[in-house]
Amino acid sequence: MTSPQRGWRVPAALVVLSLVPVLAGTARLIELGGGPALIPSDARFTASPLPVVAHIACAAVYALLGTLQFAGGFRRRRPGWHRVSGRVLVVAGLGVSASALWLTLFLPPQPGSGPLLFVLRLVFAPAMVATLVLGVAAIRRGHIAAHRAWMTRGYAIALGAGTQALTEGVGGAVFGHSPLALDASRGAAWIINLAVAEWAIRRPTVAGDHGGDGGGRRVVAAFGGLR
Repeated sequence: MTSPQRGWRVPAALVVLSLVPVLAGTARLIELGGGPALIPSDARFTASPLPVVAHIACAAVYALLGTLQFAGGFRRRRPGWHRVSGRVLVVAGLGVSASALWLTLFLPPQPGSGPLLFVLRLVFAPAMVATLVLGVAAIRRGHIAAHRAWMTRGYAIALGAGTQALTEGVGGAVFGHSPLALDASRGAAWIINLAVAEWAIRRPTVAGDHGGDGGGRRVVAAFGGLR
């Protein structure tokens, strides 16, 4: 049997990973609000602050609130909370994707980046929208395993910014800091996250966490309002 402490290990690790983009985003909001520049300034953001603010706010909600979805016992004991927070997460996730796409298309390229990062962002922003839409469609049909799988993939894409802090450091040390090398390092973060997500989706789970058991039926009932 999984202990309560062990059940919170994954959410705690995800909180730590989320803190990297959340803290950077908070520093950017402070700067845009007229406060001191706690991280290097970027003229692209000061020239178009509204989509930046929307992206940071939605990303913070999605990253931090989403960690609780990976606490299986907590999720099953509070199906009402799962239903409400799930709806909030879908809206926040769509906000993350839409604002990321807007920033990619309408702002100048990120300094030091090349065309590869532009293409990757055009791929992963719509891909995140697709995972959210497919996740909602799956739970409306009562397909719990598919719902969890798609929502896990969407969360993995969103947390790419946290993993990029690691892959950029390693990639820069090994391959240098050319635009291509840095773009590839950033892209590797999404690939790594999705690979981990696929492993988590496919690994054997305890019987009490499968969609066909009582806990699964409670999740379906919790999402009944989405039908």
